[in-house]
Amino acid sequence: MEIKVLGALAAHERGVPVVPTAAKPRQLLALLALHADRVVAVPTLMEEIWGQNVPRSASTTLQTYILQLRRKIAAALAGDPLLDAKDVLVTRLGGYMLRVQPGQVDAHEFERLSDSGRTAFELGDHRTASDLLRRALALWQGPALVDVPAGAVLELEVLRLNEERTTALERRIEADLRLGRHAEVVPELRVLAARHPLHEGFCAQLMRALHRTGGSWRALEAYQRLRGSLVRELGLEPSAALQELHQAVLAGDPDHMLHPAAAD
Repeated sequence: MEIKVLGALAAHERGVPVVPTAAKPRQLLALLALHADRVVAVPTLMEEIWGQNVPRSASTTLQTYILQLRRKIAAALAGDPLLDAKDVLVTRLGGYMLRVQPGQVDAHEFERLSDSGRTAFELGDHRTASDLLRRALALWQGPALVDVPAGAVLELEVLRLNEERTTALERRIEADLRLGRHAEVVPELRVLAARHPLHEGFCAQLMRALHRTGGSWRALEAYQRLRGSLVRELGLEPSAALQELHQAVLAGDPDHMLHPAAAD
C-alpha cells in the first residue's frame, strides 16, 4: 500500500484508492499509517476518535470502522487468493497494525532522508546534505494531513511532522549558505521570514545571505522587522546570538557568525 500524509491523505492498494470518505475511519487510517508496521493500541485509537469522552459502545464502533477499512482494502485486492485484507490491516493483541512495504509511507521516507541529510551536514558534507534534504522536502504537498480532522493523538503527530519540516528546511538552507549559494536563497528566505515573523533562524539566515550579496542595509531592516514583531507580539527582545549578528553586520564584519550551529 502506498500512503501519503504530507499534504492531503491518500492511500492506494495496487493503484486503487482505499481512503474512506467518512471522517472517523479516515482518522484511523491516518494514525495507523503514521505508525505503519507497528501496533497501535486500542486505547490510543479510541482517544483519537473520542478524546476523553469514550462511549460505552466504543469497542463495537471501533471494530466497525476497522471493518470498513478492510472492505476498502479487500476491494482493491480484487480477490487475490494469496493476500487478504486482514493480512494488510492486522489484528494484534490489544491493537491493530497496518502492514506496508518499506518506503511506501511518504512521512517515513521524509524522516529517513532528513536523518541522512542531518548526518551528512554534521559530517561537513554540505552538498550531500543539501541534496538529501531537498529530496525530503520535495515529498511535502502541503500541511500534513490537511484534509483529516485531527483528534488529540493525530494533532500531536501533525505538529511534530510540521516542526520536523521546518527544521529540515532551515538545515537545507544552512547547507546552501555554507556552499556559497547566498544569492540563490535570498528570495526563498524573504518569503520564509514574512511567513514566520517570529522565527529567529530564518531571520539570521536572511541577514547573512543579504550581507554576503551586498545588501547589509537590507539585513539590518530584516533584523528590525523581527525585533518589532517580537516586542509587539511577545514583549521580548531578540536572542543574544541574533543581537550579536546585528552588531556584527553594523560593524561590517559578520564573518564570525557565518557558521552557527544548525537547528537540531
